[in-house]
Order: sequence, then structure tokens, then C-alpha cells
Amino acid sequence: MNYKMMAYILGNIMQAEGLLMSISALLALYKGEINELRAFLITIILLLVIGTAMMHFAPKNKRIYGREGFVIVALSWIVMSIFGAMPFYLSGAIDGIVNCLFETVSGFTTTGATVLSEIEGLPMSILFWRSFTHWVGGMGVLVFTMAVLPVSDGRAMHLMRAESPGPSVGKISSKIRDTAKILYAMYLVLTVVQTILLRLVGLPWYDALITAFGAAGTGGFSNRAASIGAYGSPAVEMITAVFMVLFGINFNVYFFLLIRHFKEAFACEEMRVYLGVIAASTLAVAGNIFHLYGNVWQSLRYSFFQVASIITTTGYATTDFNMWPTFSKAVLVLLMFFGACAGSTGGGIKISRIIIMCKTAKQDLMRVLHPHAVTTVRFEGKPLDDKTVFGVRTYMNLYLIIFVLSTMVVAINQFDLVTTFTAVASCLNNIGPGLELVGPMVSFADFSPLIKLVLSFDMLVGRLEIFPMLVLFAPSTWLRSKGHLDRRLRARNLF
Repeated sequence: MNYKMMAYILGNIMQAEGLLMSISALLALYKGEINELRAFLITIILLLVIGTAMMHFAPKNKRIYGREGFVIVALSWIVMSIFGAMPFYLSGAIDGIVNCLFETVSGFTTTGATVLSEIEGLPMSILFWRSFTHWVGGMGVLVFTMAVLPVSDGRAMHLMRAESPGPSVGKISSKIRDTAKILYAMYLVLTVVQTILLRLVGLPWYDALITAFGAAGTGGFSNRAASIGAYGSPAVEMITAVFMVLFGINFNVYFFLLIRHFKEAFACEEMRVYLGVIAASTLAVAGNIFHLYGNVWQSLRYSFFQVASIITTTGYATTDFNMWPTFSKAVLVLLMFFGACAGSTGGGIKISRIIIMCKTAKQDLMRVLHPHAVTTVRFEGKPLDDKTVFGVRTYMNLYLIIFVLSTMVVAINQFDLVTTFTAVASCLNNIGPGLELVGPMVSFADFSPLIKLVLSFDMLVGRLEIFPMLVLFAPSTWLRSKGHLDRRLRARNLF
């Protein structure tokens, strides 16, 4: 393990978080929120001082391999969450260290689960930081760091692979740093466009920006307790719903559109399935809730928004879907597991993995029926190698194990089965709201501190695609490689 290089990159991350947090500090200064300004300044100073100290001794060996990449990503997100929670705690805006950590992890992982019941009464700078964590975490803070800092391609690819969602990560540009810049440029442009459109339909600039942060990061934190439903505006709902869907699409598609490779963009198999699932689910739910709203437009309006919110793992709400018929709720719970596309800001299992699992299941069935037949699993028009298929199957196995274990632990709180099941599903898939006691109009405040920590772990596991977090608990991760040990032994003439 290259510990010095790990410390150096963590120092970069801490400095980046301190600079990003300064925006909230400036807002607190502008609004005269002295208590909150003090909390932000203390945290920023700590981040900059510790980050600078960790970067002071730059390592000579700057190599990073896959193992270091996973560890750096996992530790970065944990450190970001701990320091990101400090303004909430120091300002007294949120009671209890565990609650502050839960809210911050939920923000950075773009989950949107909250322990707060009163939102509007919080200081503006605190609400801004709470939602800004969505925007930072949506594309990934390490991707941001690679975009603005001189990190070589050889080191950066392992970091990007470990942080980016989906079965595999490819380069948009031949250089990783250029790829990171392009991703963040597209991310920023889409966020700005949504903010302007929301302002044009009547939202104040602040509300428009907060809403755009939640949609861009597919997070779902709002500055209103009633979420998007508080505005009562079909225009706001449709703009937000459309952008949630857009942010759930693989950003490679937008790059193809940008360079006018329209054939490659519209040939994306994952995008077609993703949009097809949204269309089918919207129609199914609209038909099921028609009797509640009395007309087709209202049924489609609420159905499309909630389907878009859940499948993209955003978690915004315009109505209490906890009161919908069982069939509609079952569709939404199923969409929690589907998630958005790989390479998007959405969470969940990802549509690409669902497609690959279905195709491999079909292949296995064909092998049973025709043992001598030669079959190949193809995705996006290309044959998949055994390594990719094995990786998807391993991910699904670990996902199920973590889901079952988490559900058993959360059940200790003695809540009903639907609450327990959907609480784990919403956190592991980075959704936000669940059903019953964790529905869209209530919070996670009633869970015990232990369970909140378990759910926080689930949020990190879901956002980082399981492997980086689990690598931290593997003893072999922290041991020196055998090759390195052999070299040291030879140097000491031990054999």
C-alpha cells in the first residue's frame, strides 16, 4: 500500500471540500447568520490546515493500483462526510452527532433520506450546504478533484473506476483529466439550464438552485418540508421530472450528442430500456391511481413525476404516494432496485446490470436446453467478456448479502416489515423516501442511533458500488504485497 500517496490525495480532497464549503460560508456572511458563519469557518480552517499538512510531504512513489484506488475512494467519502457534518453540529442546526452524520452522508451519497421534520425554519446557509452536498456528490468529488488538479492518467483511472457508478468505466477523452472536465462541464450546464427554467416558471432563484441541486445529483433534498409538492406548480413538476430523467442517463450519451455522433447516442441499449421502463411504469401507475384523481392528466402528472423520481433515485415527491394503492407502491418499490443508467448520477443496481443479468439468465437456460450450443452475451452490440459477467454476478451476490444483513439489523427497532424493508432499500439504493414510517412526508428520525449508522453505511455502500467500502474490511488490503515483501527481504540478504 502506498500510504504516503493515499495521504497526499486525501489532503487534496480535504482542501477541495474546504473550498467548496466556503460558498456556504459566504452565504452565511451575506445573510448575517453569524452562528452558522462561525461553524463553517471553523470547519473550513480545519479542512485546509489538515489537508495542507497531509500534502506537505509529497511522495516520491506516486503509483496507485486498484487496491489503493478503492481505499482512497472509500476513505475520501468517509472523511468528507465527517467534516461535512461539522457545520450542522457546531451551529446546532441538527441535534446529535449521529443525526448530523446521517444527514451529511445522505447528502453526499445523493440519497435524500432525512432526520429533519422541520425544514423551512433552518438557516438559509445550512439548507444551501445540505443541498449542495447533493451536487458535489452526484458526479463525485474525486472526479471534481481530477478535473481541477494535476493528477496523471495512470493514477486517476483507478480512482475514477472506484467512484463512478456502473459495471465499467470508460474514457470520454484519451486523457482522464480531460474526461473529468468534460463530465463536470456537461453536469454544470444541465444544472444551470434547469435553474434558469425553474426561475422562468416562477421559482425564486434560491429555490430554483436548491431544486436543481437535488435533481442534478438525483438526491432529493428540498428547502420545503412538502418537497416539490409545496409549490403546487405543474410547470415546476414537469421541468424537474424531465431533468431527473436526463440526469439518470449515461453522460456518454450527451458527449456523443455534443460531438454529433447521433447514431452512437441513440443506439444506446441501456438508455432505450431505461426510457421504456419509465414509460411502462408511468402508464401502469397512472391507470392504477386514476380513481384517486378523477382525470387522465392529473393521474399522468403525479405518476410520471413519482416514477421519474424513484427510478432515478432522486426521492422528490409531489404527493404522499404512501397513500396510493398497493399495486402502485409495488411498482415504485421495484423501481427502487432498478435505478438509473450506469455513468449517470443515479443510484440503484443500474439498468445495465439488470439487462446483463437477464441476458446471462437466458444464456444459462439455453445451455441447459442445448448443452453443446455456443452462446454469447451481448450488450450495447458488443460481446461481454467473462470478467464483466463475473463482476456483475459478484456485485449482485454481495448486494443481496448486504441487503439481508442490513434488514435483519434494522429490524431490531421493531418497526413494521414494510418500514424496515423499504428503509434499507431506500438507503442502499440511494433513494431517500420509503413507505409507511419512512414515507415521503415523514423522516428517519425515529430510528435509533445504531440503526442510523447502519443505514449511513448502506448509503455509502450503495453510492460507491459496494467494493470500495468492503475492501476497507479485508485484512489483506492493509498488508504489503508479497512482491514488495520479497524485495525487502532480498535487500536485507535474508534469502
